Amino acid sequence: MNKIHKRRLYIIGILAIGISIAVGLILYALKQNINVFLTPGQIASAHLTTNYHFRLGGMVKKNTVVHDKEGLGVEFVVTDLKSDLPVRYVGVLPDLFREGTGVIAEGSINANGIFIATQVLAKHDENYMPKNVYKAMNAS
Repeated sequence: MNKIHKRRLYIIGILAIGISIAVGLILYALKQNINVFLTPGQIASAHLTTNYHFRLGGMVKKNTVVHDKEGLGVEFVVTDLKSDLPVRYVGVLPDLFREGTGVIAEGSINANGIFIATQVLAKHDENYMPKNVYKAMNAS
């Protein structure tokens, strides 16, 4: 090999190492920001500590939503159709929140086995329409 071939080989090697490091850093950063949720069945088998903060996902079980008589507190049960987990939340619920629909709650489990939610997100299907459009369509 002559000098030109050696220089090209060094440049290609340095570029390959640089690209590998950049890809590794990007994948590491993305891994830190992935927000997945656990289902009630996964939580039952995982035996999580009481202050472990995570996301709970599932369906709001029918006939389980109980609003406090005073204040913004609400209790409901999230199910994955195999296991159930009671949830307690104090705050304003999303407009799409209702029994039988999907929900993602963020928080932790207390010593009594109740999930204390700090945030509740309602999931919708692919046919989502804002409330005012839905009412207008059904009014006619």
